[in-house]
Amino acid sequence: MFQPLLRTFCPRRHVFTGLFLFVQCLVFCQSTPKYTISGYISDAKSGERLIGATVIDKRSGQGAVTNTYGFFSLTLPKDSVTLLASYIGFQAQGIQLYLNANVEINLPLESSTVLKEVEVVAQRYERIESRAQMSRIDVPIQQIKNVPALLGETDVLKVLQLLPGVSGGGEGQSGIYVRGGGPDQNLILLDGVPVYNASHLFGFFSVFNADAIKDVTLTKGGFPARYGGRLSSVIEINMKEGNENEFHGEGSIGIVASKLTLEGPIKKGKSSFLISARRTYIDLLARPLIKAGFRSEGSEGVAGYYFYDLNAKVNYRLSNKDRLYLSFYTGKDKFYLDLTEKDQSSNSKYEFTLNTGLGWGNLTTAARWNHVINPKLFANTTVTYSRYNFNTNTGATDRETFTDGTPNTEYIYEVAYISGIDDIAAKLDFDYAPNPAHLIKFGANAIFHNFDPGEFNTRIKDSDTNSDQRSKYGQTAVDAPELAAYIEDDWKISDRLRTNYGLHLSSFIAGGKAYFSAQPRFNIRYLLNHDWALKGAFSTMRQYIHLLTNETIGLPTDLWLPTTKTIKPQDAWQVALGAAKTLGKDYEFSIEAYYKKMKNVIAFREGASLFQFTDWQTRVTQGDGTAYGAEFFIQKKTGRFSGWLGYTLSWAYRQFDELNQGRQFFYKYDRRHDFEVVGSYKISPRVRVSATWVYSTGNVTTLGNSRYLNPTAYSRDPVYYFNQTTNITERNNFRLNAYHRLDVGIDFTKKKRHHERTWSFGAYNSYNRNNPFFLFLSESGSYDNNGNYKNNVQLRQASLFPIIPYFNYSFKF
Repeated sequence: MFQPLLRTFCPRRHVFTGLFLFVQCLVFCQSTPKYTISGYISDAKSGERLIGATVIDKRSGQGAVTNTYGFFSLTLPKDSVTLLASYIGFQAQGIQLYLNANVEINLPLESSTVLKEVEVVAQRYERIESRAQMSRIDVPIQQIKNVPALLGETDVLKVLQLLPGVSGGGEGQSGIYVRGGGPDQNLILLDGVPVYNASHLFGFFSVFNADAIKDVTLTKGGFPARYGGRLSSVIEINMKEGNENEFHGEGSIGIVASKLTLEGPIKKGKSSFLISARRTYIDLLARPLIKAGFRSEGSEGVAGYYFYDLNAKVNYRLSNKDRLYLSFYTGKDKFYLDLTEKDQSSNSKYEFTLNTGLGWGNLTTAARWNHVINPKLFANTTVTYSRYNFNTNTGATDRETFTDGTPNTEYIYEVAYISGIDDIAAKLDFDYAPNPAHLIKFGANAIFHNFDPGEFNTRIKDSDTNSDQRSKYGQTAVDAPELAAYIEDDWKISDRLRTNYGLHLSSFIAGGKAYFSAQPRFNIRYLLNHDWALKGAFSTMRQYIHLLTNETIGLPTDLWLPTTKTIKPQDAWQVALGAAKTLGKDYEFSIEAYYKKMKNVIAFREGASLFQFTDWQTRVTQGDGTAYGAEFFIQKKTGRFSGWLGYTLSWAYRQFDELNQGRQFFYKYDRRHDFEVVGSYKISPRVRVSATWVYSTGNVTTLGNSRYLNPTAYSRDPVYYFNQTTNITERNNFRLNAYHRLDVGIDFTKKKRHHERTWSFGAYNSYNRNNPFFLFLSESGSYDNNGNYKNNVQLRQASLFPIIPYFNYSFKF
């Protein structure tokens, strides 16, 4: 199976060798004796490792940034060193030493609620203009929690929709569409494991419980070489590790759900745990009313819907150089209806039962081992398992028995459908910091996919004909390995010039067909006077898996399917230019322009749909996508006031030879203008107010421009037998009204002896805007004075959410 891959990789080994030798020459062709300071930066109170903390030598101005696991490595000449570690929201900590040998230092930082002059020092190295990478946004988890939310449920993905370059699927939905891309083109990682369906309640809530999350990062372009497998974005969500020093908990009770998070040490200072759970309870509260409703209709039954999430994580420090992490997530949505109706005659008893269920869910697990090979080289080994499945079933039984209990007739109809995707993966990543001018990352990974394209199982039993037929329709599961390797270097060429460049190699094998891709990545930054940074980026991406979707409300019936001999992988390239600067102490400003070209994007053919028994490959077509635009963003992450302002001007198109007569058309989520304002202000230690206002151009939809009477093929008299046909000349030819709304919230917090409690009140769509959800035709008719019938057709708009107030009670201890 791997021979095609090896034959493909080997001719390019000289490219890897040359690149590696070039970097090594730059690194090692130096004679000055140097030594390395390495270690971890952590939260002094909880022991949580801090991602992106800065370590700087004040004498030389050289510095380093901690990686995903809080590890840093800084190589300096033999001399006196004044080391300062800092992280936004924490007090900086300094240490002086004479560096004449390799040193291991772990620096815990104390939390600081009000940052003073230390914040300026913290940003000397971490300012937005200092890094080469562009199109990346970090959103602090506390800032996410402060944003007013639908029904008071904090939602990570809905907050990401408020960033420039990101669109939501529709009113209230948690779908993500980045720079003209589709929902399948986002790589959503929870502790490094892909999550294939990130929504609850048909898309209205995301699966991520904010109480269990440590940090969130969105990358829209300029992708570093370590990322691959998707075209449009990478969303990294890291779970908390758990408090190593003290036992703590937090939770909340809201309108639709409650949640509880517990964390604490297993062995103080050495290991910790975290467990977090969330569940809706509307089904439990409404069950008595639903049962009473069925009884009033003369039947017995129950119906309901719920979802739940469970996050768990354990970490253990094996030694100063080794640490083990185990993380777990499972979540499920379930809709159910059970109904029984009974009747009786003088001779017989009749019973009808109906059982219907609809369920979908994710499961992810990860085991990670950190190992410090030497002060300059850090390794992380990860083994993961991920599963997403969707299933639905309906069963109906109609039974008649005589009054003495003897069976008379029985009719049973059952249908079940199941689909999904399973992944088993392993990866090995290295961080190599030979000197302050270079940070080299390299590694490899393997994913073994199992695709279940969807299978129907039916049963029809009829006692009158003495038959019991069981049938199976659909397609067999498909196994497909996906392999990748990468190398990248973040190179500080001079104080003004910095670059991040690399190469991502990938391969995919399915049905005896092997695909290979070499994807170069390049970011560059040039620092002008007054700390203005000019940035540029170019990246190519390849995606081997596809999502079959009807592009309607975020239903879980969407199918993940592989590249095959017939269906080609998706490809994209993107170029971006921009400028960035930190304004004053706190405000990060950036402006970017981008152009993206996509190839082999997938869509249904005309008349095709998801639930059909034919081969899915015959129901789809592939084409091209184009997206371009400009984004403006200013963000303040800390202080009494925090928030951001964003604006996007964009265009997104699709072109398929078999759709719209081959002509280019607007993508469904093309939006010319997107404007977002998000703000939170702490009036006092006990009161915080927050608000969000969004405005966007309406989505596009397809409408006919005329209708006519079309005689049917079997009709002998077309005056009386005809079909009404709508003539459509252009796909997505009509734009809905603009969308805008204002969400507001206020929190009242009080610290008590052993805990802290917060009451939150607010409103979604506070000025009750009737935003468009979909359009429909309303028809009515009447006769005029001459007896002629006149048909009136009106295009009407359906709206989903009026003003929705919410309240929430939360606590910490």
